[in-house]
Amino acid sequence: DGGRLPTEAEWEYAARYIPIPEATMSFRDRIDLARRFAREWNVVLVLKGAPTVTAAPDGRATVNATGNPGMATGGTGDVLTGLIVALLAQGMTAFDAARLGVHLHGMAGDLAAEEFGEPGLIASDLPRQLGRAWRLVTAPRPR
Repeated sequence: DGGRLPTEAEWEYAARYIPIPEATMSFRDRIDLARRFAREWNVVLVLKGAPTVTAAPDGRATVNATGNPGMATGGTGDVLTGLIVALLAQGMTAFDAARLGVHLHGMAGDLAAEEFGEPGLIASDLPRQLGRAWRLVTAPRPR
């Protein structure tokens, strides 16, 4: 499942490891690059950005559908890291902790944006919404 779990902002990752200019990076490029990096380095990679891609060394990858541009502010990555570490501490695999953490993090950002608006979001708004995000993820679905 990969013993390490690095996180990098998308263009930091691309510039450091893959020489593809920002303007030419496609959605498919993001997924392929994340998969390749995870496989080559034997890690679970969270490639932050729009959208965030989580990739495992075995080739699995997920694309997150939650989150918004208001989350592109200092400290939100620290909130994500703390959330993923908390999930790891509860016994989840690195890949499952990363993809669930990314989803909950984005959902908390969406809930915060509903309450405060995207332009005014700050990192400390996200933890306040995590309880609501958890309830939405774990709520029974109507049949």
